[in-house]
Amino acid sequence: MKKTQLFSTIFLLLISSFAFSGSYKLGSGDQIAITVYDEPDLTTKVKIDKSGVITFPFIGDLHVIGLTTKLLEKRIYDGLLGDYLIDPQVTVSVVSYRPFFIHGQVKRPGGYPFQDDLTLDKAIALAGGLASRASNSDWKITRIVDGTTMTINATVATLIQPDDIIKIEQSFF
Repeated sequence: MKKTQLFSTIFLLLISSFAFSGSYKLGSGDQIAITVYDEPDLTTKVKIDKSGVITFPFIGDLHVIGLTTKLLEKRIYDGLLGDYLIDPQVTVSVVSYRPFFIHGQVKRPGGYPFQDDLTLDKAIALAGGLASRASNSDWKITRIVDGTTMTINATVATLIQPDDIIKIEQSFF
């Protein structure tokens, strides 16, 4: 393995390990559930659209793209505290993640719903497996990290994230 490939793989694994350890950032296409304990009128499910703005009772519009669920919980807590509730207990969870995309030499290219602990080999299986002319190792993932687009050389064990674009290249042998 070349040094650049090794560095890319290590970097990818580090990014992936942090992605779902509480630092997952909400984005357009995610569906979230907001629950305020013992306040059924304040419990809601909402899909985040491209504007990234959701409306919450008593608070109004909240821009949520780029926030973690914990940070959104805090914003809702702060908005409800005092005037509306004495000690609101707010929980925000992701009901469904935005999709990932796979194209190139797979049997059914397209967008697929993201799942926790999704690796590249599982993503390929969701796409119907490799096509007959697919490379067994030339796989690339395009991912946006902190506003920067990166292309990563991937292996079967590479963790996939929502919004990833996977390209399975053609084999020349």
